[in-house]
Amino acid sequence: MGRIFLVELDGRAYRCRFCDSPLALADDIISRSFSCRRGGAYLFSTVVNITLGPEEERLMLSGLHTVEDIFCCCCGQILGWKYVIAHDRNQIYKEGKFVLERYSLTSFTVGCIYCFRLNYSACVCKQMEDRSGCC
Repeated sequence: MGRIFLVELDGRAYRCRFCDSPLALADDIISRSFSCRRGGAYLFSTVVNITLGPEEERLMLSGLHTVEDIFCCCCGQILGWKYVIAHDRNQIYKEGKFVLERYSLTSFTVGCIYCFRLNYSACVCKQMEDRSGCC
C-alpha cells in the first residue's frame, strides 16, 4: 500500500472521530436533519479523504436507493454513505451527495489547522508574533 496524502481543509472542518482526518467543511452541509442507525447525520455536497465501498441497493426511510458506504481513508472506519441513484423522483436531489453520521465526526475546527492541533479552541495566531505554520 502506498503513502496516504490527506487533503487539508481551511475553515470550519468536521474531522474523523477515530483518527482526526479532515472530512468536510461546515459550509458544505446541505441538511442537518438526516437519520442513521446511531442517531443523527448530515448531508454534505462534498467530502474528502474517503474511500467508497461497492454499490448496493438499500431500502431507507425515504425509499429505495443505490448507495456506496463511505470509509475514512486513514483508519478505515465506516463514516456514512454516498447516494448514487435515488429510485424515487422526489429524492433525486440526494444523488451524488454524502451522508456522514454525527457519531463518526468531531466538532468542526474553529480557526486554523495549526491552532486546532495544539488544542486551542480558536485561532490564536493573530495574537502571536510568530505565525510559522499558520494560516
